[in-house]
Amino acid sequence: MSLLELFVDVDEFCQVFRPENAKQLSAQAGRRVRHSELWDSEIMTIMIHFHQSGYRTFKAYYTEYVQVHLRREFPHLVSYARFVHRMGRVVLLLWAYALYRCGRCTGISFIDSTALRVCHNRRIPRHKVFVGIAARGQSSMGWFYGFKLHLIVNDRGDILAFTLTPGNVDDRKPVPRLAKAVFGKLFGDKGYVSLPLFQSLLQQGVQLITNLRANMKNQLVLLSDKLLLRKRFIIETINDQLKNVSQIEHTRHRSPINFLVNVLAGLIASRDTYLAACRVL
Repeated sequence: MSLLELFVDVDEFCQVFRPENAKQLSAQAGRRVRHSELWDSEIMTIMIHFHQSGYRTFKAYYTEYVQVHLRREFPHLVSYARFVHRMGRVVLLLWAYALYRCGRCTGISFIDSTALRVCHNRRIPRHKVFVGIAARGQSSMGWFYGFKLHLIVNDRGDILAFTLTPGNVDDRKPVPRLAKAVFGKLFGDKGYVSLPLFQSLLQQGVQLITNLRANMKNQLVLLSDKLLLRKRFIIETINDQLKNVSQIEHTRHRSPINFLVNVLAGLIASRDTYLAACRVL
């Protein structure tokens, strides 16, 4: 999706949801809604396009690319500091737009979680930005401090459902709520092995299929399901794109709201990023 196509899609969405967003902001005590020359749709477009640009930091992207090459597309640009200050005003719109951009279930879905570290383990005692929000957790890569991003995607790479939890939340806990958006077969890794979870999902019309742990008895599994388990690289590739291309994980956050904006914009941009990576491969 080009920059123009992205802006048109975002702006059409905002035309519907902007009145509701203004109502939410005005409901907050002591806060007035002030109209800015820079539209909410422009802020959202810049944030989403950043995750597709390949820049490592948003400051470099905004100062070296947007303010230099996109003056005609965004004639009312503000300074970098002012733009960062205004990012938080679009968090509700981004959340709604991310849900709007979710794909449709095809009957074959994949689930996984990935750690989002917010600081180095040695700096945990001195970290203040996410105190009381983030938590210590453990992944296959070791201990970390931050959050977990839980995703369900279909066999085409479209995100079907997502949620964000503290790092100490069990991967299996948010699955029943996330699985309400899917049907058919749901493939996961060994971290989702649980008989109560399997039975709970089966009542929702979802069959959970995972690999067996080393201490588990062998069970009969359809050959087609074994082959589909190997297709989990789809969601693993999306997680890799989100963290290493879209830069949703870094330790430079100075605001929980801006952290959410960064994650949501990365999720929205993930579909185009995944397709671009597939074309390269």
